[in-house]
Amino acid sequence: MGVEIRSFKQAIDELRVAEVTTGSFVGLAVGGGRTAGLATPSTTFTIDDAEAAHVIAQIDLELRPRWVLWSNATASTLLAAGTRLATCWDLAAVHRLLAGVWRADAVRVWCAMRGLDHEDAPALGQLNLLGVGGGDGGDPENPEQPDGHLRPEWVAGGWAQSPTRLAAWAAATVQVATWQRQQLAALPGDGDREAIARSESTAELLCAELMADGLPIDRAVAESLLRSLIGERPTIEAAAQSQRATRDQVVLRHLPPGSGIDLRSPADVKSMLRRLGLDVPDTRAHTLEALKDPPPIIPDLLQWRKAERIATTFGYGWIDANVGDDDRLRGEWSGSDGAAGRMTAGAGLHNLPAELRPMVVAEQGHVFVRADLGQIEPRVLAVVSGDEALRAAALDDDLYAPVAKRLGVERAIAKVAVLAAMYGQTSGTAGQALRGMESAFPVAIKYLADAAQAGVENRDLRTFGGRLIRMWQIADDADYLTVAAARGRYARNAMVQGAAAELFKVWAVTVRARGASIDARIVLCLHDELLLHVPEGNADAAVTLLHDCLAEAAHRWQRGAGVRFIADVSVVRSWADAKG
Repeated sequence: MGVEIRSFKQAIDELRVAEVTTGSFVGLAVGGGRTAGLATPSTTFTIDDAEAAHVIAQIDLELRPRWVLWSNATASTLLAAGTRLATCWDLAAVHRLLAGVWRADAVRVWCAMRGLDHEDAPALGQLNLLGVGGGDGGDPENPEQPDGHLRPEWVAGGWAQSPTRLAAWAAATVQVATWQRQQLAALPGDGDREAIARSESTAELLCAELMADGLPIDRAVAESLLRSLIGERPTIEAAAQSQRATRDQVVLRHLPPGSGIDLRSPADVKSMLRRLGLDVPDTRAHTLEALKDPPPIIPDLLQWRKAERIATTFGYGWIDANVGDDDRLRGEWSGSDGAAGRMTAGAGLHNLPAELRPMVVAEQGHVFVRADLGQIEPRVLAVVSGDEALRAAALDDDLYAPVAKRLGVERAIAKVAVLAAMYGQTSGTAGQALRGMESAFPVAIKYLADAAQAGVENRDLRTFGGRLIRMWQIADDADYLTVAAARGRYARNAMVQGAAAELFKVWAVTVRARGASIDARIVLCLHDELLLHVPEGNADAAVTLLHDCLAEAAHRWQRGAGVRFIADVSVVRSWADAKG
């Protein structure tokens, strides 16, 4: 299949003959050594060069194709060799968008195209391991079996065994990408679903870079914070047990000796509080924090929980496991959680306790430029619902102020009303405020109500950008009305959260592209927040960049809806110094 080439010039010539221009699909499969397979709809070839990753970087700069990848694992391989791709079409990311799932391996993606059940895909067996497979009658050098499934030995890594196979594996990506593009075009609605697929794909490149680059950490500050919060680093298990007992004693001192309470058992804690005359429905933090005139044990219990979480989840072992010798905190990243589509991260990157944020410090000569989207979900609701009154309110710096004026209530009540609408709260103050929203913003409320009803009726939905929001069956032994209502609340919120996630990623990948010229690297994406690591002299330019990129991303994403989006931007040395 195809030809073998060795030089950058030969590769460029081959791609130009194939009429590759900016944005054209070029399939890419990178081997573990010095080879890579490339494919277009009309040709395939391999690069056999010790600097294959560098050749790909040169092609990227010269032609700016849209590289088609099975997943961002390819980007990670290239990053290890010093190559960063500008754009891509990530088959896994687009599959998640189309199918509303998280698992998106090559087998599932291929089966979706072929209309096959991935559960029926052949598994790698002993005969394959011994190299005596191929009894299906097909060509073992073709990744697809006669029955339409991918060959299990290819899926298990056999695609990288030869240059010819690399080229065939790259060609398979173009096949799937072309089909995915057709599926996106066939989705109902007027939105540019392909544009969202492109941004979702590029977000996967960003995820690979976040994993490779890491978040700057001051290890000395980290160790000092842990000593102040949980004690010295224990050298033996007995010391760790002693620290645990000392933490527990802060709470247990309020009880008679020998009470036998295990603070790590919610049932024991509830029983403990009942003995003290506190009958609470649960022992969650917000429940305990809402108690009026709480006894001294309550603040001590809440403080114990914070210390315990740090000790068990974010302690010395966590630093040892996740902070490299270069003082960068690294974790796994994904561009989509498979539900509403929010970015996710491992190693505590998305739930780092506020007490530990001071350890996130910019490197010498650098600063952080932090940007947080303001009132993102109600502004997104104005776009996706098409409510003109809410759109007009979103022109204000503080959306809740004009909403309050329209409702004739205080700002705090207006905020409760908007959140009640999006989260489906119908009782108490939220319920009263929601009724005002129904008359003041009927189009937005109907949009949310229709989504909730679809959830109740077990009808799948698609977000503004086309992501499938899957509902779920109700078990026979479950309370049908309760579960159906919960499904409705989920659908209502997912339609807004999912669209907000799409806008956020369009913004993030725009910042990623535009920020390269000032050496601004995104080092953290946290819900609606971006954290850039920037040379100190480029800080002002990065602030302007973030605002400009938000305006550009919002314009492209909302397609003329005219809703204003804002961000709070600050320049700090430590993440702890940022507002919010």
